[in-house]
Amino acid sequence: MLTSHRKSEILALLKRQGQVEAKALATHYAVSEDTIRRDLREMAAEGLLQRVHGGALLASPAEAGLAERQRIAIPSKVQVAAAAARLIAPGQIVILDGGTTCAELARSLPRDMPLTVVTHSPTIAVALAEHERIEVVLIGGRLFRHSMVAVGAAALEALSHVRADLYFMGVTGVHAEAGFSTGDYEEAYIKRALSAQAAETVVLASNEKLGVASTYKIGNLGMAASLVVDGAPSPELGAALASAGVSVVSQ
Repeated sequence: MLTSHRKSEILALLKRQGQVEAKALATHYAVSEDTIRRDLREMAAEGLLQRVHGGALLASPAEAGLAERQRIAIPSKVQVAAAAARLIAPGQIVILDGGTTCAELARSLPRDMPLTVVTHSPTIAVALAEHERIEVVLIGGRLFRHSMVAVGAAALEALSHVRADLYFMGVTGVHAEAGFSTGDYEEAYIKRALSAQAAETVVLASNEKLGVASTYKIGNLGMAASLVVDGAPSPELGAALASAGVSVVSQ
């Protein structure tokens, strides 16, 4: 079999199963594990999958650039944002992450709701500028342009003084085994720090982020109290979320 055909079949299998094992693939195609690992390595370089020990997971499409991500799954993100907005009560202190789904949540907030929003995203802060009853606390630091958020030591130090009711966290992957993940090391670190400063973490995930993984793990599924989605997760992911005590919120 041609390498290109084998890679196409591996990708199709990944889309059906969510993960593959190198040893099983080598047996199936009657080739060495080194050959399969080379295939997986090349496919990972193309952004088609995320390599893990012993195999691979389906890569998240949400690692694309900001402009492209703003065009991905717009109806799903709008539905997720609307469902998330209903979890917020007047007078709460809420941390809003960066990213396109959290930007939709900012736009969904009622203009007459008294609220304090803490964010390390200048985009989120600008989106809330005309909400006169929302107090906006903007955390500064080094700008990570992929998600338009502040990262680094200055951001972490400022966040250490915040105590919030809810943290709405954006991710690029939600996977039964890999947990919550994102495509940048520093961003994963600051998401963990934000989660530690809130009584509850609520993860927002449009459809394309379910059952896939990115390079850097934020944490296990159990770090979240709730996962807001548009529709139902796969049976495997749903079972993993239930086992971790995560409630699933949908439209």
